[in-house]
Amino acid sequence: MKKQVIFIHGGEVFQNYEDYLNQLKKWEYRPNFILEKRWSKSLVDELGDDYEVHRPIMPCKYNAKYLEWKIWFEKVLVRVKDKVILIGHSLGATFLLKYLSENSLSLKIEKLILVAPAFFNEKEWGLGDFNFKLNRENILKQTNKIYLMHSKDDPVVPFGHSQKIKDEFPEAELMVFEDRGHFLGEDFPEIIELIKS
Repeated sequence: MKKQVIFIHGGEVFQNYEDYLNQLKKWEYRPNFILEKRWSKSLVDELGDDYEVHRPIMPCKYNAKYLEWKIWFEKVLVRVKDKVILIGHSLGATFLLKYLSENSLSLKIEKLILVAPAFFNEKEWGLGDFNFKLNRENILKQTNKIYLMHSKDDPVVPFGHSQKIKDEFPEAELMVFEDRGHFLGEDFPEIIELIKS
């Protein structure tokens, strides 16, 4: 039986629609953005035939709303079995922490891998409806192992966010990188190795 992996990508959150429109006006148009190679796009090839990889495109990633992501995520969950590996990048990692704090799955998570996660309850950081009250016990009872991966030179989510999450989960393994930025590169061999281990 194939091992199953779900990858949840990042996104942008705004306090109100006006802020979103203002940022939309500032963002640069990149015509080949959809074609840019990222490590998350190569998960299927890198993991091979022993894995079934789900990479849902979450709704409105440029103006993400938690409830919309929750509805879409649950459509993916019905397709997976016990001992799934969940990977969240950036806002996707925060989404997984919130979802697992507020919900109980009927399956066991083999590994919860959080890449450059934004810390919840950071008022000045503006996570909107992705902020939540951590239910540590609920997450731990559903998860065999938690991994945090963060680079000290991340220009998007400060490295300290992962340290705060590590403080909440002393049993988690924090993997520190020096020069990976926000993990937007083509290759990420360490995560492939972690998934397979």
